Amino acid sequence: MRRLTGLREEVERWRGIEQRARDALELAALGDESLAEELDQETRRLGDEVGRLEYRLLLSGPYDAGDAIIAIHAGAGGTDAQDWAEMLLRMYLRWAEGRGYQAEVIDRLYGEEAGIKRATVSIAGPDAYGYLRTERGVHRLVRLSPFDQAHRRHTSFALVEAWPDLGSDVHVEIAPADLVIETFRASSAGGQHVQKNETAVRITHLPSGIVVSCQNERSQTQNRETALRILRARLLQLEEERRRAELADLKGEHVDAGWGNQIRSYVLHPYQMVKDHRTDHETGNVEAVLDGRLDDFMIAYLRATMGTSQPDTAG
Repeated sequence: MRRLTGLREEVERWRGIEQRARDALELAALGDESLAEELDQETRRLGDEVGRLEYRLLLSGPYDAGDAIIAIHAGAGGTDAQDWAEMLLRMYLRWAEGRGYQAEVIDRLYGEEAGIKRATVSIAGPDAYGYLRTERGVHRLVRLSPFDQAHRRHTSFALVEAWPDLGSDVHVEIAPADLVIETFRASSAGGQHVQKNETAVRITHLPSGIVVSCQNERSQTQNRETALRILRARLLQLEEERRRAELADLKGEHVDAGWGNQIRSYVLHPYQMVKDHRTDHETGNVEAVLDGRLDDFMIAYLRATMGTSQPDTAG
């Protein structure tokens, strides 16, 4: 019913614009110069509204309108990579905050010296998944390492994953016999403040090899429910990737889902630039990007994948 209501509203919105355009054309056909200013204003208003609706078409995937779950994994680069993963975590949390979304760190494994080895975040808000799916892939950082005594330049990598947060709306069949559920004591950075009770939960899905953990909630039951929610989302994503791979294979295309496919570089030295290698969109304001200003990169990718990297102004 929610989907039906949303579609009705969308159709009515487009029909309203269509009627306004027809009315404007009829007024223009009258040739009355006294209406020129009114027509000019209406044309601008229609153009702005069509532009906003065109933007909405970029987020028309089956789960784009819903919430998202993202995971960040430190890659090659040791302590620098773990610090980079924590920088990315902060970047996405700031992005979510700037959009008024609700963000919750579900699971976080700290590094031995600094940063994090991994983190899982639930982000709730309109179109959260539609935006965050554009961030999937390897993110590369080039900088003078704060962990190198010689202060040499280092390159670090981190992997970002994103799945739609299905909640209870979509059912994914999971056989209890396929799950190994373990409990452990949650801890904070540096292994301090270890809880006395084993409230954290780790679930392994044997057929796929997917491992999900959650230690954010105080209750073991709550952590188990959250971990199962993430597992359902990951299994659905896995099935969709399998179908896309089969389709690409039929088309004779090569599908590379490997670790080495970096999507974006963040360079802090010897110059400052963030560049998305999929769209060639770039900016020299690295600080703003790391502070969560990601929309331009996200929209550039959405436009590119729709084949509309630039608005069509012909005619």
